[in-house]
Amino acid sequence: QMRVEESGGGLVQSGGSLRLTCHTTGIRSNLYTMGWYRQAPGKENELVASIFGDNVKYADFVKGRFTISKDNVKHEMYLQMNNLQPSNTADYYCNARDSSNNCWGQGTRVTVSS
Repeated sequence: QMRVEESGGGLVQSGGSLRLTCHTTGIRSNLYTMGWYRQAPGKENELVASIFGDNVKYADFVKGRFTISKDNVKHEMYLQMNNLQPSNTADYYCNARDSSNNCWGQGTRVTVSS
């Protein structure tokens, strides 16, 4: 059974850093497009970053501050977030998808205080 589970969220001050982890089960992550999405209060879900093989994509609002990476041996994906700002406050979700499957986690909350 496919499953993804996020961890690593929390409360951090403006300018601080967090690393989110997405642990996958039943997914050959090297064959899936993996991504981090966020949903801020009152806003729609939006892509933060995605990775497929060596191809990575970032939303404009995180370029230069966030880094997405994967460890296919550990079956994990990461999002290193630096210089966090209050505007980055949101629930962050892990996603794994291919042509037949689309798997979401329960999310992890990131709160950035000013």
